[in-house]
Amino acid sequence: MLWLALHFPSLPLDVFARGTVTDAPLAVAEKQSGRSRIVACNAAAQGCGVGPGMSATAAQALADDLILCHRDRAAERASLEGLALWAGRFTPSVSLVPPAGLLLEIGGCLSLHHGLANLLRQARDGLAAMACAATMACAPTAHGAWLLAKAGSEKALRDRARLEAVLAPLPLAVLEQPPAVLEGLAMIGAETLGDCLRLPRDGMARRFGPSLVDELDRALGRVPEARDFYVPPAQFARSLETPAPVHDAEALQFAVRRLLPELEGFLVRHQAGIEALELVCRHERRDPAVIRVGFARPTREPARIELMLRETLGRTRLAAPVHAITLRATAVLPLAGVNRDLFRPAGEADGEWLIERLRIRLGREAVHGLATVAEHRPERAWRPSYQGAGEGEANRHRPLWLLPRPLRCTAERLKLESGPERIESGWWDGDDIARDYYVAVDPHGARLWVYCDRASGEWYVHGVFA
Repeated sequence: MLWLALHFPSLPLDVFARGTVTDAPLAVAEKQSGRSRIVACNAAAQGCGVGPGMSATAAQALADDLILCHRDRAAERASLEGLALWAGRFTPSVSLVPPAGLLLEIGGCLSLHHGLANLLRQARDGLAAMACAATMACAPTAHGAWLLAKAGSEKALRDRARLEAVLAPLPLAVLEQPPAVLEGLAMIGAETLGDCLRLPRDGMARRFGPSLVDELDRALGRVPEARDFYVPPAQFARSLETPAPVHDAEALQFAVRRLLPELEGFLVRHQAGIEALELVCRHERRDPAVIRVGFARPTREPARIELMLRETLGRTRLAAPVHAITLRATAVLPLAGVNRDLFRPAGEADGEWLIERLRIRLGREAVHGLATVAEHRPERAWRPSYQGAGEGEANRHRPLWLLPRPLRCTAERLKLESGPERIESGWWDGDDIARDYYVAVDPHGARLWVYCDRASGEWYVHGVFA
């Protein structure tokens, strides 16, 4: 087995900072021992002298324009689950390590991702797209990989024989032990995991408890470690708050882009695609606004989804400033794999992209295909199709273009080429017809679809052949 550990040391800050672009100082505070203290801050706040452990009052005195957010542990948990959704694009075996970590079993999926180096590169690119800072480490044991990532030692170790030598220099602070145990180890001169491993096991267990020995054994793979794997929800709905109100719809694209990798992981994990997507914009003292995006066919291509969202947001005007968004997949359908053209570059835009963009610009009702209907009356033998180009086979004896209303004509000027095709139908709904249809050519050479009304004997042009 091979485990990839992801540690998110700045997750309390990331849940607020990833929603917008800001150069302003930003800090997260939490009440500790009756006082509000800084637990995380961005580079701009650090440049003003703000740092973790400082009181919130002192931090605001150092930076007049400091954006101070109160720590939201529920949002951190939700963000961690969103990251687990994203990690589903690599492997279905994803385990949460609250409050700020993930463990991925990747030993069985390296061939799918063309090797460990390529998988790690994709993981780094995905984390950068989501604006999540993380340390990554690989090891043959889950806890060993977690201790390396927690210590900031970004190693990719696959040989279990070298595991003890790699873990030995790590500080004791990475262990999940009570403060009293760490203080006791420091008092006897133990500073690293290697120092603990050189101590007598029985004596260490008697003095510091069996949990210390058990944790070291789990890290080295001497005892098995059972882990619960994350089960994703059946529907996708992910929210993100913005540190400051957003007044322009196009500016929401930045926040939406942070959630798209999570959507991609969700769809890959479910082997599904989406036909529609909703962006719920939340306002102060106003009902949420819903921006809808539709697709010609189910898709899970990130570039395609992002393009359609950008087109839609570019034509949207916000009724009020937005302080939070929710990206929601409303129509998730199974998506089978497709065979691509050998000579067509992967990801190249096709006609469906054009259809979707035209629908955004002109309206959904203005762009559609045609599908046949089991009906003899020509004007009722078709219907609009909004799924691609439509279904059914065209009748070569009938034109694709029918006039909105038949036009009266003179039969003497027409040369009949074929026919008649007699149609008598509609008596049951009060719109009955009795017509003889012909393919005709007019004096200018145009091929027309004409009919003779058997009740009145008058002739009409009903369609034109291309």
